[in-house]
Amino acid sequence: MDEKTKTELEAAVFRRLVSHLRGRTDVQNIDMMNLAGFCRNCLSNWYQDAAAEKGVDLAKDDAREIVYGMPYSEWKDKYQTEATEAQKAAFEVNKPQH
Repeated sequence: MDEKTKTELEAAVFRRLVSHLRGRTDVQNIDMMNLAGFCRNCLSNWYQDAAAEKGVDLAKDDAREIVYGMPYSEWKDKYQTEATEAQKAAFEVNKPQH
């Protein structure tokens, strides 16, 4: 597979992942962190890092809006719930080091 096709496929997969996460507002970031070691915020941070590597200035809030499909504060107001004690405890055990 040539690099251009590989990059196009990777971009398509990223767009599908972001679309999937936008539709799964029931899945909390802490759940993603506990199970997979990353969350929507991680994706937006990685997006911002990739932009910086290309010399593109992208603010944190703008990167989050790309991933969340709306301003992060709006997403939190609409969909984020308070983490349970069990979720918090699991996070402390499984906290990623990135």
